[in-house]
Amino acid sequence: MTIVLNDPALLPFVNAERVYSYFAVASVIGATYDWALTLGQEIELVWRQPWSLMTVMYLGARYIGLIFYAAPSVLSSLIYAARNWTTALVGAMLWVVIVTRLYAMYQRSRRILIFLVVTFLAAYIFTGVASVIATVHVSGEELIIFGTHQCSYFYGEDIALLVSIEWIVNTVWEVLALCLAIWIAVKHFRELRLGHSARGIVRDSFTVLIKTHVLYFASFAAASCFLIVLDLSPTFSTESPKVRIFSGLLDIFMVVQKCTMGPRLTLSIREYHAKLVVDSDAATDMNSLAFQERVHISTSSSV
Repeated sequence: MTIVLNDPALLPFVNAERVYSYFAVASVIGATYDWALTLGQEIELVWRQPWSLMTVMYLGARYIGLIFYAAPSVLSSLIYAARNWTTALVGAMLWVVIVTRLYAMYQRSRRILIFLVVTFLAAYIFTGVASVIATVHVSGEELIIFGTHQCSYFYGEDIALLVSIEWIVNTVWEVLALCLAIWIAVKHFRELRLGHSARGIVRDSFTVLIKTHVLYFASFAAASCFLIVLDLSPTFSTESPKVRIFSGLLDIFMVVQKCTMGPRLTLSIREYHAKLVVDSDAATDMNSLAFQERVHISTSSSV
């Protein structure tokens, strides 16, 4: 149902939505800029490599998220539902990447794999069910206010509580994954403190893994902070530019987490291994050249 309103009292609402749209556009531009910066690496390290599960997870998180986050949810209830489902789908893809990384960091331990898969499925099933319930019970109206088209959405109190519980479950899983990554990294750093060059390679790979994981979690934590402020501040009004600024910052950090830092979980480790291969080939070529020179010198002296 479309409702046409030209009440001057709604001008603050229009201004607040305009402020939010600036942040929405900025988030998409930032994600697109990051994609352009890493496109060369992506072509070399993803598209030209044999396809695997991680390839699918990377491309899904990068492109599905970018496409749907670029669509403004204020224009259609269908886009609003699609964005909610996209968030859940991209989140699941990134969790699969994190499970795979932790499985490798724990030296392919079957016990840790079972634990991660069980906790992942439990958390994601709850997230999926909560998303279905929230999508079914959300109500919306199309508003035309001073010529601007808006879609206004309403949740019941029970649904708002369910969404908060869903966020808590996601936070617990992300914190658990971060703690597991830090614990095994610290353990390996202690064991390799007096190591040789091969151990240095292991140390460097763990450094790349833990660095990208911490950056990914930092973007998630930033988005969670803004979500807490919005949920736990009853003094905020939906017509206030302040609340739309917080909503815009929430969108920016969600896009950074899902579409920028998430894909870098895969891209960074592939870039590191590609560099190792190049360095190894260069060292092999230098050793071969030195060997050939020594053979040439000994042969000529014998003659």
